[in-house]
Amino acid sequence: MSKGTVVLAYSGGLDTSCILVWLKEQGYDVIAFLANIGQDEDFDSARKKAENLGAKKVFIEDLRSEFVEHFILPAVQANAVYEDRYLLGTALARPCIARRLVQIAQKEQAEFISHGATGKGNDQIRFELTSYALYSDVKVIAPWRIPEFYNRFKGRKDLMEYAQKNDIPLPITPKAPWSMDANLMHISYESGVLEDPKCSAPTDLYLMTKNPDEAPNVPDVLEIEFKNGVPIKVTNVKAGSSKDKPLEMFMYLNEIGGKHGVGRIDIVENRFIGMKSRGIYETPGGTILLQAHLDIETFTMDKEVRRIKQGLGIKFSELVYNGFWYSPECDFLLHCINKSQENVEGKVQLSVYKGQVYILGRESPKSLYNEDLVSMDKQGDYDPCDASGFIRVNAVRLQQKHRKWHKKYTK
Repeated sequence: MSKGTVVLAYSGGLDTSCILVWLKEQGYDVIAFLANIGQDEDFDSARKKAENLGAKKVFIEDLRSEFVEHFILPAVQANAVYEDRYLLGTALARPCIARRLVQIAQKEQAEFISHGATGKGNDQIRFELTSYALYSDVKVIAPWRIPEFYNRFKGRKDLMEYAQKNDIPLPITPKAPWSMDANLMHISYESGVLEDPKCSAPTDLYLMTKNPDEAPNVPDVLEIEFKNGVPIKVTNVKAGSSKDKPLEMFMYLNEIGGKHGVGRIDIVENRFIGMKSRGIYETPGGTILLQAHLDIETFTMDKEVRRIKQGLGIKFSELVYNGFWYSPECDFLLHCINKSQENVEGKVQLSVYKGQVYILGRESPKSLYNEDLVSMDKQGDYDPCDASGFIRVNAVRLQQKHRKWHKKYTK
């Protein structure tokens, strides 16, 4: 007799294929769900594989537009970067996938969901917090935290043996000595040979970007137009071509950034569960958008508002990284950030070349830049005496600080 129905976040790879069969062994009816979020995948083969392994139903859904519009673009508005460098490609994808996973579970009246995330990573938290937030009665089966599972499968060799015994198709191509997660926004690499933090990334690791040394010797010049802090048009100035749909814009920026080797980082980050991990990321389109948005935002936003908004962006990035996309506090921050973007409008011209993004210029009908006021060749409406007062006030503050310092260190 069935223990119930479980919706499995299925990738088509070795781990989740083995989990699918293992869940059936435990007495569950399994529905497989595979999200298309821009990864390079043979979705027809994945469907057939899941059906052959005994999945009761298989859902394969294209979430690319949803991923860009509902997750990536709000992150662009926030200038979302975790610990100064990571643009959150995986962290943004997980709530997008998990939301649809939950919707399918509710539609199919399944009381369980399952995933293949490890017990040492962040993804288990991201999947499960989203699931509990949107479907409070759901029960989560996390095999890599169940002793009967992880004691049975202590490594890839055990999974391979299990696959052979259960007629699970094995990977045709050799597995790279690292793990990889790909989506429309980025590719991340970790584990295996990369666990040694002093070990340089192999030259054949990167799949999304060219080596900057081998990138074209001629830059691509782009103009990105923003409204309410969101890109609405990308134009290649030299080619005269443009894109104005969110998914098409982002894919085009990935293409241009990838061609020029933009968006590679190699970092050690702090996982939410309390350990440091080494990750290598390539985020070409996201890196271009971040630089363009930072520029138009500074050009159009009040100084004090932007100072507050910077703090909100840091907090938002931490919440997203830690799996709290669907928390009340993240919802509040999204509203605040969206409010801050009302005047972030205009065009930024930039050059993409040899791994770098160079800002060339910007214009906006809502610019706070006053050329007459700032000009060294014009008096404008500025009274130089104002600077004297500003200097005097701050000079007194610094002098007082210096006297305290002098007494402290000259006793």
